[in-house]
Amino acid sequence: MRSFRRHPRLIAVLVCAAAVLAARPTTSDEDFGDGPDPNLSVQVARLYADAAVATQRYEEGRRAADAQAAEVDRLEQLLDRERREIAVHHEELGRIARAQYRDSGGLPVAAQIILAGSPDELMRGQQVFSRQNVAVANAIGKSRRAEARLTADEGKAAAAWQALERRRTELDGIKKDIEEKLEQARWQLQGQADASVTAGSCRGAVRLDQPQTQFTTAWVAPVEGYQLSAGFGSGGARWAHRHTGQDFAVPIGTPVRAVGEGRVVRVSCGGAFGIEVVLEHDGGYYTQYAHLAAVTVDQGDRVATGQWIGQSGTTGNSTGPHLHFEVRVTPELGSSLDPVPWLGSRGVSLG
Repeated sequence: MRSFRRHPRLIAVLVCAAAVLAARPTTSDEDFGDGPDPNLSVQVARLYADAAVATQRYEEGRRAADAQAAEVDRLEQLLDRERREIAVHHEELGRIARAQYRDSGGLPVAAQIILAGSPDELMRGQQVFSRQNVAVANAIGKSRRAEARLTADEGKAAAAWQALERRRTELDGIKKDIEEKLEQARWQLQGQADASVTAGSCRGAVRLDQPQTQFTTAWVAPVEGYQLSAGFGSGGARWAHRHTGQDFAVPIGTPVRAVGEGRVVRVSCGGAFGIEVVLEHDGGYYTQYAHLAAVTVDQGDRVATGQWIGQSGTTGNSTGPHLHFEVRVTPELGSSLDPVPWLGSRGVSLG
């Protein structure tokens, strides 16, 4: 079982499910049946497009979820204030009750008449008793209203948390569906590529719909979403002397781009590099893209900056999915330059 290098997780856990439902892949399970499939490259590219749409939706949902989480936090703070307010009301009721007891406010009216020393004293006692009753009624009313607000806001907070949990569950299902289909298609694509390398015969270019992008620079990196691995000149057991290029760790099926405008001078499917494409650029430089799973160009084609020329894989002398990229002064092995400063001098920073 080959190891599979995944992209970093694409999203935060809280997103808007309604927004991501539009990102569901349209590929059916039967698209990944047994046997060779000449359209498998197209299916992988479509799943990558689905994942890209999902990524955008996830980010939109994450921002919406951040706002909703802030609202939940506001509700929690409100609940804390309301609980403190209710405690104050309860303390006020206790204070009034203690004052009534001290002032004989709780005595029956008949007892107050008997104990009163004069009519004036009786009237003063009744006035105090009336004011205390009003205070008690007001305090009880405030407490009840506060408790009603607390109950309502607790319900709002609980509903908000439940909505977030539903969104999380729905997103997990959508993301898992995309990842499972994409991984299965990737390895089927790699299986077809291995068969081509074993036979020493490429199965021909698969024309993929190019993304609607307009590059403002003459040069770009050969892949997106990569991690740099083996660099130029490093030692290793997989090559005879020193590493002749720069490796980009990416999953199988990742679109591989022409770093600059040029012409395809070689498409081959055998040897240590597995499936490879070599481009010729103005100025006498050549770039090589190796260990591919599929090619999307034919020898002699003209290519534009950023145009997809293949899909990454792990064919040939490879320990795992990655793109081996070289810059050369001839089309042949043995004339390579360090790609990192070469691209850097053309405005492409690899990090």
